[in-house]
Amino acid sequence: MSEDLRLIHCQGAALDPYLDALGQLRITVFREFPYLYDGSLEYERDYLRTYAAAEQSLVVLVLRGSDVVGATTCIPMTAEGPEFQEAFVRAGYDLSQICYFGESILLPELRGRGLGKEFFRRREAHARELGAQITTFCAVDRPEDHPQRPADYRPLSGLWQQQGYERHPELQCILNWKENHESEESPKTLTFWLKKRQDS
Repeated sequence: MSEDLRLIHCQGAALDPYLDALGQLRITVFREFPYLYDGSLEYERDYLRTYAAAEQSLVVLVLRGSDVVGATTCIPMTAEGPEFQEAFVRAGYDLSQICYFGESILLPELRGRGLGKEFFRRREAHARELGAQITTFCAVDRPEDHPQRPADYRPLSGLWQQQGYERHPELQCILNWKENHESEESPKTLTFWLKKRQDS
């Protein structure tokens, strides 16, 4: 990791001073394929307040000077919205045993430095502290021939598998957002990846 970067942990209300900077970073990074997200800071504030309101959440920020240039988040599934909980409830999971990983985002020039693995390590450590037996996240489904898929695009599935996560196509959620080529929001299907705790 570069010496000019610092990683700090924020829980609950400690995130409040960083809401706008983190929201802007999310807009910037998620505008890229595969999310193609055309977001607004107002929506981002509302979304991130879920983490600020949950004392057992964890947000790890990557700072370069005072600038937020990367972040990763996690939260007990019981504190997430019903759109994330629904698939697990239908499948008979105990939500109290699940920690949900919200996102890992980095500016392009900071990728490939090991921060992605470090994000997993810190979130999984937090999940263990919460007593969670399962960690999970979801990723948007895109076809191989998607017209906006860059020729040099490298999916993150290899990293996820290296960290012990498996894709569960039976666990999906539908989220709505506006893509950068759309005039209004449309539904997107996301599939969950799971890892069960091995030291229990």
